[in-house]
Amino acid sequence: MGVPSFYRWLANKYPKTVVNAVEKTEEKDGTRPNPNDLEFDNLYLDMNGIIHPCFHPEHDDVLSKYLTTPGTYEEVFSNIFEYIDRIMMIVRPKKLLYLAIDGVAPRAKMNQQRTRRFRNAKDQETLRKEEDRLRRQYEVEGKDVLPKQDSEVTDSNIITPGTTFMFELSKQLQTYVHLRVSKNDAWKHLKVILSDANAHGEGEHKIMSFIRLQRTCPGYNPNTHHVLYGLDADLIMLALATHELHFSILRENVLAEDKSKTSHSSVLLQAGNSETNVVKCRGWFKQFDLNSDKVDISQQMNKLDITAAGKQKLLVKKPHQFLHVWILREYLNFDLRSTNVPENFEYDIERLIDDFIFICFFGGNDFLPHMPTLEIHEGGIDLLIHVYKQEFKNLGGYLVNMEKVYDKKGGYIKVKRVEKFILALGTYEDQIFKKRSAIHESKLRRMFSEFKDESGNGEEELFPVISTHNQKGPYTEKSPDHDVQIIENTKALKEQLKSYNREISDVFRNGLLSDMVKLDTPGWRKRYYKYKFSAETDADVEKMRKEVVERYTEGLCWVLLYYFSGVVSWTWFYPFHYGPFASDFKGLSSTKVTFQRGSPFKPFDQLMSVLPPTSAHALPPPYRLLMTTDDSNILDFYPNDFDVDTDGKRFLWQGICKLPFIDEKRLLASTKMIEKELTEEEAQRNAENADKLFLHSEENLALQIISSFNNEGSIEQKSSMKVDTGLSGDINGFVYPNLEPKYVCDVNDLGSDHDVLCVFYDPPCFSHHIPRVLEGTDIPDSDVSEADIKEVRLWHESHGYPVRSNRCHGQPEEDKIDPSVGLASGWRGRVNEIASSSQSRIQERHFRHGTHSYPNRSNRSYEQVQGAQRSPTIRAVGGWSGRGRGRGHDATLNSQSTSRHDATRTPKEQTNCSSWWDTHGRGARRNGNCENRSINYNGRTSTVNGQFWAVRSESSSSNQGRGQWGDAKSKNASNRRW
Repeated sequence: MGVPSFYRWLANKYPKTVVNAVEKTEEKDGTRPNPNDLEFDNLYLDMNGIIHPCFHPEHDDVLSKYLTTPGTYEEVFSNIFEYIDRIMMIVRPKKLLYLAIDGVAPRAKMNQQRTRRFRNAKDQETLRKEEDRLRRQYEVEGKDVLPKQDSEVTDSNIITPGTTFMFELSKQLQTYVHLRVSKNDAWKHLKVILSDANAHGEGEHKIMSFIRLQRTCPGYNPNTHHVLYGLDADLIMLALATHELHFSILRENVLAEDKSKTSHSSVLLQAGNSETNVVKCRGWFKQFDLNSDKVDISQQMNKLDITAAGKQKLLVKKPHQFLHVWILREYLNFDLRSTNVPENFEYDIERLIDDFIFICFFGGNDFLPHMPTLEIHEGGIDLLIHVYKQEFKNLGGYLVNMEKVYDKKGGYIKVKRVEKFILALGTYEDQIFKKRSAIHESKLRRMFSEFKDESGNGEEELFPVISTHNQKGPYTEKSPDHDVQIIENTKALKEQLKSYNREISDVFRNGLLSDMVKLDTPGWRKRYYKYKFSAETDADVEKMRKEVVERYTEGLCWVLLYYFSGVVSWTWFYPFHYGPFASDFKGLSSTKVTFQRGSPFKPFDQLMSVLPPTSAHALPPPYRLLMTTDDSNILDFYPNDFDVDTDGKRFLWQGICKLPFIDEKRLLASTKMIEKELTEEEAQRNAENADKLFLHSEENLALQIISSFNNEGSIEQKSSMKVDTGLSGDINGFVYPNLEPKYVCDVNDLGSDHDVLCVFYDPPCFSHHIPRVLEGTDIPDSDVSEADIKEVRLWHESHGYPVRSNRCHGQPEEDKIDPSVGLASGWRGRVNEIASSSQSRIQERHFRHGTHSYPNRSNRSYEQVQGAQRSPTIRAVGGWSGRGRGRGHDATLNSQSTSRHDATRTPKEQTNCSSWWDTHGRGARRNGNCENRSINYNGRTSTVNGQFWAVRSESSSSNQGRGQWGDAKSKNASNRRW
């Protein structure tokens, strides 16, 4: 699920759930009362939400990013420790700190991990080659720049279980926790659990499993206040699924203006104005005096050490927010209630919340491709809620019953009700697709309009290349402003690289826009299954539809069980790149869902499943050969080039990576033969480890554990001990000794070397999850009422477009095009020529420097084509109004032309003369009688300057009627479709 989209939707619709976190930076140890007016018991850190921003921090200012990006493992570790310290100062937990790093994930998640890592590797390689090209160009032009960083952390794909980086991170975190527990007063009374990458399972799901099991144990305090830190949107759903009232999510504030967006000078300011930074600062930051006048800055810069070794790495601090789950529950209780309910029905807020979690799965998740029907930014969640409430009586009640989550007959999901629900959702598809298409075309019209306004007579390039020429002349080493200019040159180079990245990611501006499916025109379902699933005949389409729906239904059940009870199958995964339409789910209720539990991969096997060949360095040498040598039996799993389906997409990153799925049997057969070649350290990286529990040795629980394990023979036998809930602070489970020498201590020897006890920890024995609020829970105060639920207008029912042209409906005389003249002679023809030449220029540069876009996609451009089958092609036709909505005046078309299909009107509206905008009261039709002034076509349409163009796909192209508009062939081809 899209993190910013969902979180933004939730915060806007239920604003009282979110409050800004208060942070007292002047305090040193965090032992004072919490400034957020709440006291928290347990803090859980989804560590991957910390590791990533510390590994590759984000900056809008490209120079700041260059100056603050870490270059070594040690710098990343330092950032992570600082980040944890800051979260601890905000939350100040009283009982438990749980650090969970992603371990080996289920196969269902690996497909997404594989796609993300392959795409990231390809993008980074493209940018690396372009940066090398720019640096050579700068060198030729005599412009000095800061040297390229030598870094251990250029490849973020090493943030995966089994790598040396993750192995070292675990050891560093153990040392960090040991130091904090022994020296920091705020940590001394905490129990700290570290679940590293060698404990299988995703970090957030390891946390939820811990909470679910604790709730089932005798003596658990139902008023324990939990805080979970992380960046994933699914943390909200997971928190709701625990049915714990006292639960808060802490995350970075993605809604507010990022006050930490820093320029080069503000980074220096941070270093110069902080006493801590002044003491710790090294290199050229320490040399810079920000208290002096700006006039002296250039003089100071001349004296600075600007080498890579002199840089200070700074962690950018962003504001945080709490999302309180108990307030969200109140909102959902009001918002999900339907007035249309079955007879004798009684509401149950716990069941409502479980249904909300389930229906949100249709909006997107990490385990299934989203359905084409829904997008969160198009009000997808609002539509799901609307259908749920409207159809509730017809459904017969709730969709899921998580009290039966362990029912072998699948009683946890009401499949007949789910089928009715999703088919009801499918009835909105035509409206959604037409609205989506109309908005898309409106954006294209605006882009062409803006281009015309900016280019004047159209002679300027549609895709300008930023000049790197230094108009003031190159600075030399003898120049007094040489060091200042190095900074400016570096910033310019990074800005060019950023601009280049945007350029190659824009599918439309690169002339590669395609729409093979055309969801807004009849026949879209058949085209979808043809182009996405290679189903040619109607029988093939129906067979594939059934199989896709069956596998997708399995996926919905898998995800539901994963959220409420843990991994039901380690080996199951969805075997297609695309999802079905909502209207495809007819027959869902006949699907029989069963799962084989299987077992998790070993860390190296997961690395082999998700890493691209460019990241083979993260694997032991024997495993690398399987990924890179020609004689490997599984070489086909690791393509250097792969297709990205951008059909109907604006940007490259929105495309679907068509990577081959991993064959588990083949993979494991190959890796099993080389396990014996691993070194001792590599074998440790590939092993499964238990969680570790850290305690200060003076704590009562620590004394009890030490005393128990020092009994005769006990420590040698590795016997486990049940944790006493009275001494542990409501933490249940089992511990057994960690036999590493530095953690073995005697009850009579608690000196400074043994201030911290570390033991292995196992959770309590398995017990069924209780999907409701526990007895004895204190209900927090809430000021949410029914009046806080605002009526939402569904996205597809709004007739307006985000961007509307200011041109009048009537087509200006000067903008008419003589139909006897080909498209290429008009302004649009010039745009097409520019787009075509720009595409050729971009591709030439890409191939020349080895930075071409993902291969296996046909080259397309906006140009008039005579007899050649290229897709898509723009064809200009007179007949649309200046706004491109409804029918405009066009006296040049002959009276024999038939009515055309308008992409912005419904089929019913296409049968009469009035435009869609006229029908809904927007604008006025100015063309008089339109019966004989239109043409028939079956394509996607848009407008530029009062005329419309169609994007013709390869599937709908024809050698007939394809001459330039206005010649004899095209005039008489009005009944043919493009």
